Amino acid sequence: MKYIESINKLVAELCKLPGVGKKTAYRYAYSIINMDEEEVASFATSIVEAKQKVHFCSVCGAYTDQEVCEICADRKSDVICVVKEAKDVDTFEKLGEYTGTYHVLNGQLSPMNNIGPDDLRIKELLARLTDVKEVIIATTPDVEGDATALYLSRLIKPLGIQVTRLARGIPMGTDLEFTDEATLLGALKDRKNI
Repeated sequence: MKYIESINKLVAELCKLPGVGKKTAYRYAYSIINMDEEEVASFATSIVEAKQKVHFCSVCGAYTDQEVCEICADRKSDVICVVKEAKDVDTFEKLGEYTGTYHVLNGQLSPMNNIGPDDLRIKELLARLTDVKEVIIATTPDVEGDATALYLSRLIKPLGIQVTRLARGIPMGTDLEFTDEATLLGALKDRKNI
């Protein structure tokens, strides 16, 4: 069966989303086609508005639609949780237990991919370490995440700041967004000095 070109284009665009294969993209495409005009317009508008309005916080690097995110504007803390990506902040915030602030690196050290310290937001992190007692390193529990954690620890510990890493329990190679809340909460509470 030959598919209609406009459906093929929609499927191709949907397949660009992470975790969306062709079968799922076709299900989404047909679901969109079956929406009424107002629903489709609202759906399309919400995508465009999110892309236009959402950007990185000028302080921590989390997603926001303001200059400074609500967390940085509202919280005063002597604990900073360092995460790989902006979406990881949402993962921690869903726990409702962490009351510190965040710092987004926008990646991890990866010599194989030519990602070094200058490619990450490490200088910005170091500039924020005044009046900080603890830095929690919550990078992905894999080789790159461990290398990043060790590198940061070697920079931060000489400043007299406690450096901790999330406890294991999160499977190696798993992105934080796919970790269940109980495991992530346990890892946060049982973090260890590194």
